[in-house]
Amino acid sequence: MSKSFYITTAIPYVNAAPHIGFAMELLQADAIARYHRELLGDKTLLLSGADENALKNVQAAQTVNLPIQEFVDKNSILFIDLARELNATVDVFQKGSNQKTHFPSSQKLWELCSKNGDIYQKEYEGLYCVGCETFYAADELSEEGECFEHPGKKLETVREMNYFFRLSNYQDRLKKLIESDTLAIYPQTRKNEVLSFLKEPLQDISISRTNERAKNWGVPVPGDDSQRMYVWFDALNIYQSGVGYGWDEQTYKQWWPANVHLIGKGIIRFHAVYWPAFLMSAGLALPQNLVVHGYITVDGQKMSKTIGNVIDPFALVKQYGQDAIRYYLLREIPTFGDGDFSRSRFQELYNADLANGIGNLTARITTLGKGDSFHISQPTVDATFARHMCKYELNQALAHLWTHVASLDKYINDSEPWKITDAAKKHEVLQEAVSKLHTIAFHLQPFMPKTSASIIEGLSAHPMKKVSGLFPRLT
Repeated sequence: MSKSFYITTAIPYVNAAPHIGFAMELLQADAIARYHRELLGDKTLLLSGADENALKNVQAAQTVNLPIQEFVDKNSILFIDLARELNATVDVFQKGSNQKTHFPSSQKLWELCSKNGDIYQKEYEGLYCVGCETFYAADELSEEGECFEHPGKKLETVREMNYFFRLSNYQDRLKKLIESDTLAIYPQTRKNEVLSFLKEPLQDISISRTNERAKNWGVPVPGDDSQRMYVWFDALNIYQSGVGYGWDEQTYKQWWPANVHLIGKGIIRFHAVYWPAFLMSAGLALPQNLVVHGYITVDGQKMSKTIGNVIDPFALVKQYGQDAIRYYLLREIPTFGDGDFSRSRFQELYNADLANGIGNLTARITTLGKGDSFHISQPTVDATFARHMCKYELNQALAHLWTHVASLDKYINDSEPWKITDAAKKHEVLQEAVSKLHTIAFHLQPFMPKTSASIIEGLSAHPMKKVSGLFPRLT
């Protein structure tokens, strides 16, 4: 009987078009989802969505003189389009402005936390980073008094009456939760980072803002028409509202809790501290794993509109194709670390691993075996590959797979089937090569689905079809 596996991406702000960093995250989530769906046979759901209730969306809409709803709708479509362009199978795309499902779901979460005595009102003054959509204490900022995630942007001093969540009530429970890996955090360095943060006394956090500051945009606070929910309170709940929480109990029970939240390192505190505290307060089940990736630089520099080095993922796919982009972002960028995108390195990897590697290998074997028929059996999942995938080490799983590509290439060179005159012996050698290539293609499904399908289709045909031109060499 297949298991249910539920994975989410982070829920990106839609104040601008998606960049290559979110493309990488989509592909990481899709690779994990496809592994469970196609190689393990699990019933799988991948959720993404749009964080539409942020102040930065309000400000961006004002800048281009568009109504906020029209602005977020227009940009949200770009994120859906990106998933389609990358061949990432997003089963649910939940919008934060969805008043039919997301609003009542988030209000239900609020009411449960309030019923538990964890929400109260007080006047507050603090430094607010619109980029992060969070308040910071002075000792959490740089020497210049700036947020480390958004250097060069001045923080706003905000003073208003807000609702607060008693985060301080959950310090010990959060420590035990993370130390015991009940909520497992990958990699270990990020787990250590959260535990280090939890050594200091937790402060209660503001979870609402006035209608005036919110521009009347966002999820209304239950029972108080003057306030809107703090964006992180409702955005995190997209993980639940997208699978039925508060509106479809049967679907919710089927999928929740999430097996994996896949996120970037800049939002780990919200997911490892705030989110489980909200859920514990509401008496709801907790997600099982946080998988935390790093950032992408471009030619060694941080992406910046000022520098002009922001990479458009749509243009990349159009120029090089889905699977080439999928391979680079999943193989070259360390799953848990920072990585770099450069066109020179992309071309180098493309030619070495794709054109001269899997592409050339497939063409050689299917050319030699064209017109003959071979036995194809269902492979079992390679143990080393599975070990890397279970630890979410996607780049290492791909690197391991490419050792099989090199090994098979050597087998063809050493056995020289083109020189064998005995038909039975030649068929035997090619049968071995076909079986090994089919096993490689089987394992490629999570990473390069179109390439995998093309290889498997060619090998499985009776008689075998020649499969060539998968990755024309770049010059």
